[in-house]
Amino acid sequence: MDDQTVSKPGFARVVLLAAFLLALVHQYLFYGKMPGISYPIFVILFYGYVLYFAKEKLRKHNWFSYVWLGSIFLLSLTYTLFANWFFYGLNFLVIPALILLHMTYMLSYRQPAWSGFGLIGAALEHLFPQSLRHWPAAVKLLRRGQAAQTNERKQVVIRVLIGLLISAPLLLIVTSLLSKADGVFNQLLEDFPRYFDNISFGEGIARVLWVILLGLGMFGFVRGFTDSRSYIRTYPANDLERLAGPEVAGQEAESIGIDDPVIITTVLAAVNAVYMLFVSVQFSYLFGAWDGILPENSTYADYARSGFFELILVTSINFAILLLSLLAVRKADGRLKRVIQSLLYILVLCSMVMLYSAYSRLTLYEEAYGYTYIRFLVHAFMIFLGLLLILAAVRIRRAQFPLLKCYIVLGLLSYVLMNYIGMDHIIAKQNMERYVASGSLDASYLTSLSADVVPELIDFSKKERGILDEALRIRLSERVQPLRHWPSFNVAKYREERALEHYFEKGAVQ
Repeated sequence: MDDQTVSKPGFARVVLLAAFLLALVHQYLFYGKMPGISYPIFVILFYGYVLYFAKEKLRKHNWFSYVWLGSIFLLSLTYTLFANWFFYGLNFLVIPALILLHMTYMLSYRQPAWSGFGLIGAALEHLFPQSLRHWPAAVKLLRRGQAAQTNERKQVVIRVLIGLLISAPLLLIVTSLLSKADGVFNQLLEDFPRYFDNISFGEGIARVLWVILLGLGMFGFVRGFTDSRSYIRTYPANDLERLAGPEVAGQEAESIGIDDPVIITTVLAAVNAVYMLFVSVQFSYLFGAWDGILPENSTYADYARSGFFELILVTSINFAILLLSLLAVRKADGRLKRVIQSLLYILVLCSMVMLYSAYSRLTLYEEAYGYTYIRFLVHAFMIFLGLLLILAAVRIRRAQFPLLKCYIVLGLLSYVLMNYIGMDHIIAKQNMERYVASGSLDASYLTSLSADVVPELIDFSKKERGILDEALRIRLSERVQPLRHWPSFNVAKYREERALEHYFEKGAVQ
């Protein structure tokens, strides 16, 4: 297909028809059903639809584009494999956003860099003005088709009505004979009206609107790529000078910004002085906390709770200061540049010590009070923040180091890893080991974890003489009926159902 083909009404009509068919599939897969295996299926179909009709606009792929696409598919597959409620909800926002950004990168006329903020602007431009301006075109395409085929359709409708009138008495005779000849067929005819009991008039309208709106949305989405309109404004040189102002036009005014090397050096020196004092105090008991050496009049619980979130917040602020200071390094030279680099390394070192302190406090707190989702996620965030600090430390000396690209790749791969690392399994395992070591167990929280860990909970309950049997039996009794719609199939929920039923059919622990 060339650009002329893309702009033809016939091609646009095919795109619209395919959009409505895909919208029909979407409402079948998701209307009134929980996402399951349907999610990766629709992602594949949607990519096939967009890339087929917009393939002429497809830019050359690079390695990150494939990593991006693989990450999207793996995240969509989590709706089939796992049942963690946190990522179940979060991926509803993350996956569509990743798809929008990925397709904008591959198909937008702007051809934005995947590591630049311009990609976000291009995606928002495509999502709203580029896509929405094609909705009226869809209505015009339908009207044109109707106007061109009005006479022919009238003739077809008349012939169909005549055929129905002739076939009506014949159908009555034939169905009456067949129902008497076969009892199963007769039962099918008797049950046929019941199929309409579950379909209300309101539901029918909702399904039709679902298909229409989603079909128009997908049509506009594709046509926004194949038939783009530039929204980038350009100004002549004299207009730019006028916008800049008379005091700026024709001369370069000297300005002092927040990234000024002298300002940054002053800020870093003051901040590092406080941090080094804090770190020196921390070292007095930080590494001895595991051996019971704690601050005076402080228990493990007090030590674990005190200052934890403050340390995380300060480390995050340090990270922002570090990124801002990297801009000043480029402006500085000579001795001032080396001073800033040295101060930045001190900042990174102090931040790492703070992270370790917060990490150790949280670990002690978990040993005392157990392991939960939020504590696990905070652990993961601290590790992620530490990796970001290490990459920033590399950037201090190497000005050409692609820091933003590394952050994007690390962020995407870390998020996919968090989906697949088995958060529920780790939390359950740690709580079980804590019970063996201390005899303390929060059974209600343990059995409230997702379906991913139910087989492990059953094995643990067997070993511990049915310690979780009551909670598991309640979970089985409160469980809704198994989902009968195949689009909602989920491996973890299927394994949970089979494991619970098999366990209690055998009488659990006597």
